[in-house]
Amino acid sequence: MKTFKLLMLSFVLIFFGTQQLAAQGDLISAADLGKKLKAKEKITIVSVRKPADYKKSHIRNAVNVDLKKLVSDTDPKSVLKSPDEVAAILGKAGIDGKGLIVVYDNGKMKYAGRLYWILKYLGAENVKLLHRDLKKWQAARIPITKAPTPVKAKTFTVNLNKSIFADEAYVKAHLGKAVFIDVRPPDEYNGTSTKPVSKGHIPGAVNMEYVQILKENGALKSPAEIEKIMKGLGATPDKEIIIYCASSTRAGIVYMALTSMLGYKNVRVYEGAYNEWVMNNPTEK
Repeated sequence: MKTFKLLMLSFVLIFFGTQQLAAQGDLISAADLGKKLKAKEKITIVSVRKPADYKKSHIRNAVNVDLKKLVSDTDPKSVLKSPDEVAAILGKAGIDGKGLIVVYDNGKMKYAGRLYWILKYLGAENVKLLHRDLKKWQAARIPITKAPTPVKAKTFTVNLNKSIFADEAYVKAHLGKAVFIDVRPPDEYNGTSTKPVSKGHIPGAVNMEYVQILKENGALKSPAEIEKIMKGLGATPDKEIIIYCASSTRAGIVYMALTSMLGYKNVRVYEGAYNEWVMNNPTEK
């Protein structure tokens, strides 16, 4: 009887431990990253903070990727360069897309979320976002330095995951079929912003500013809380969901939450986003 109880207890611990891990998804805490670094696991750490901020301080051995260098110089300027061009830039920065890649930014996670989606689109399989801010990392004794990381160029082999990508043609073909989520602020969505940044939104899109999936302290809400928000939008697991913002930057963290934390299988990011759509297509308010 005692043996049976021990077996049952072990099963419960394993089950709930697995559930907690699944809920965490592709987030990694500062404490967990600290343990991996202490164990000298092979990890590619990528900072997407501004180059000037990276020079002031960064996680030891982290390489820096300037997101601005990954996008086109022509209008709309926020659209990604070709996959091969992006892969070449990442490879030059010392990223080959293999093994565990941990991405971090200034704590808002929207910039890290952008690179997360880009890496997933290019075919990297094991990508995680470092949760929250520098103070947490310091509390977890993650080593911080000003010294630049020696970078050895690598080859990033592209294996495009087209199932998470939507272009303008795809969006047009799926209007009225997929659930479109505009993750910009309400005034941009409604076309009422005092800044001339928006005339409205893609016809039929629903609005949920990306910060709604975050707590006041910047941490991500629980999977149950995020799922409740999604269901309120009609974005259920059985439907195709296409996320966009102005430039796809804010869409990445929402993509991660839906696919990694909630397990949604049919989610795409409209890479051209509102900035591309508005050039040649109608909007609504």
